[in-house]
Amino acid sequence: MSISDGEYPDVTLAIIAGGQGRRLSGVPKGLLAVEGRTVVERLLALAPRFGDVLLVANEPGPYAGLGLRTVADEVPGKGAPGGVHAALVAARTPWVLAVACDMPFVQPEAVRVLMDARGEAVDAVCFEVAGRVEPLLAVYRTALATEWGAALAEDPSLRQLLSRYRARLLPEDALRTVDPTLRSLVNVNTPEDLTRHGVTLPRR
Repeated sequence: MSISDGEYPDVTLAIIAGGQGRRLSGVPKGLLAVEGRTVVERLLALAPRFGDVLLVANEPGPYAGLGLRTVADEVPGKGAPGGVHAALVAARTPWVLAVACDMPFVQPEAVRVLMDARGEAVDAVCFEVAGRVEPLLAVYRTALATEWGAALAEDPSLRQLLSRYRARLLPEDALRTVDPTLRSLVNVNTPEDLTRHGVTLPRR
């Protein structure tokens, strides 16, 4: 899937589906369903806004029917920083919006806050909520790819990685202004999350 005339033609929407949901009996979390649509399908509703779309998945089989350009981690076993790196390497645009495949409720308004915070002197824009940086609803400059990949050998946290670059950390209030309950940051990792957020397991 490739789109060229969206609101953000210089940005790739990268859906990060690095592994399996071990706490959810190993199901591909992107195929969890909310209101009749899988999480990946819900995220793809954002796709027309972007210049390109990319899926990062180390086990691409479950997503084959979506017709997405798919890549695996370049540096395995590095979690979210590794998934972001794979997207930076594979992107064909100057920026990447990285979104986790288990985030069903990402709001376009939250995306716009990130996009508007970019600038010539900025390499990455992330939300910071309760002292925690949110790596998988964040935008990154693809020029970071080489240095980012080299740094993965040290197993850095995302905060440590970002400290090396010109990162803009947006305060919680910046998100609450457009998403008062922070629903955009909800991710589904456990059986309890399924019940709490009305999410169902994919059909076997």
